[in-house]
Amino acid sequence: MRTDSSPGTLPAREHLPAGDAGTPVLDVVIPVYNEEKDLQPCVLRLHEHLTRTFPYAFRITIADNASTDATPLVSRHLAERIPEVRAARLEQKGRGRALRAVWSASDAPVLAYMDVDLSTDLNALLPLVAPLISGHSDLAIGSRLARSSRVVRGAKREFISRSYNLILRGSLQARFSDAQCGFKAIRRDVAQALLPLVEDTGWFFDTELLVLAERAGLRIHEVPVDWVDDPDSTVHLVRTATDDLKGVWRVGRALATGSLPLDRLARPFGDDPRDREIKDVPGQLARQLVGFCVVGGLSTLFYLLLYTGFRSFTGSQAANALALLVSAVANTAANRRLTFGVRGRGGAVRHQAQGLVVLGIGLALTSGSLAALNTATSDPAHSTELAVLIAANLAATVLRFLLFRAWVFPEQRDPGLLRAMPAQRGAPERGGAPEWPETAAADATMPLQPVRPHDTHPRDFR
Repeated sequence: MRTDSSPGTLPAREHLPAGDAGTPVLDVVIPVYNEEKDLQPCVLRLHEHLTRTFPYAFRITIADNASTDATPLVSRHLAERIPEVRAARLEQKGRGRALRAVWSASDAPVLAYMDVDLSTDLNALLPLVAPLISGHSDLAIGSRLARSSRVVRGAKREFISRSYNLILRGSLQARFSDAQCGFKAIRRDVAQALLPLVEDTGWFFDTELLVLAERAGLRIHEVPVDWVDDPDSTVHLVRTATDDLKGVWRVGRALATGSLPLDRLARPFGDDPRDREIKDVPGQLARQLVGFCVVGGLSTLFYLLLYTGFRSFTGSQAANALALLVSAVANTAANRRLTFGVRGRGGAVRHQAQGLVVLGIGLALTSGSLAALNTATSDPAHSTELAVLIAANLAATVLRFLLFRAWVFPEQRDPGLLRAMPAQRGAPERGGAPEWPETAAADATMPLQPVRPHDTHPRDFR
């Protein structure tokens, strides 16, 4: 799993301005491999539909993944014949690799893709991209599993699709309904931030992109679609399912260890009056208080269980110290990740050391309380000891939260993070000229290198 940091916090979503007639608002990518028969009918049908129904300028990009048949010739012919069509050539296979390369080089503010078989009804295309153009959403996906969708496909594919989405919900807590539908769109600024974090170059690319976007708090819009299965599909179901399960394991492990800087993809608050910052109230205070209380309650139960266990073979002071030490390490780790949203391993040792200092304060309060109890009575009941420790821990908890917030995990306020991100490495600068040729003669197939040339995953493009 790549852990490249994205350039910074995403800017607030805004409605895309109406541009010049020649500036494409939408770039629809069609990844293909050996599709010489279906490519031309697909492009002509899509171009006719967009010309007739889409109110903005658009582009259709054919992403050829090392085809060995006449697909490159068909792509070049279409690019020379139709001004809105471009052709790109990659020498390596993989649908994810094709989308990464073309999306990274595109200058259109909204990027989409669809399969060459056009199984999805094109009437869903405008509802797919409209929320991205308006600034309402960050990504949009077609869903074949929505209640209002109309789908024609065999029982085998239906079972595999629903089982896969159940696996995603159970293992990665995914809330989107359909990860595999080849009908998706994304805003370019979001793609520039997400693509460096996505590792897969094949069919799991879609799922990985969606999971990371959802975990980062980005908004995913779902569109019910009408979909008819392609009986001539060349997808290898067993191999695809195996690769997808491996991807689920890899992404789940990365999310569990906090190795992805997803906090850098967060959007600022929107225009809803409920989201506006209130003066003199520290940011995220309410959420942090709730998280700290939950973690503190669980830590207290953990501490009491440890104390009871240690007390069975040692004195009260030693049992208290050991229970506090073990529970404090767990408490600091949980608050670091869940309450204050610190991800990654950077600074973890320092945070634990500072947590131990906070532990010392709690130890002094609880040990002092026990000493006072033992002074008052020589043989206090166990229930009395627990009551005294609970009271002392409540007092220490308030002080612990203040120290955690102000010293251990201070809130970072960097105004520079709120500025728009620069284009990612290897992509054209925002607002700069696109990397496409200007003349019709140069509209022939142009070579595109993968964003990361060292990524040579051997998986076939299917």
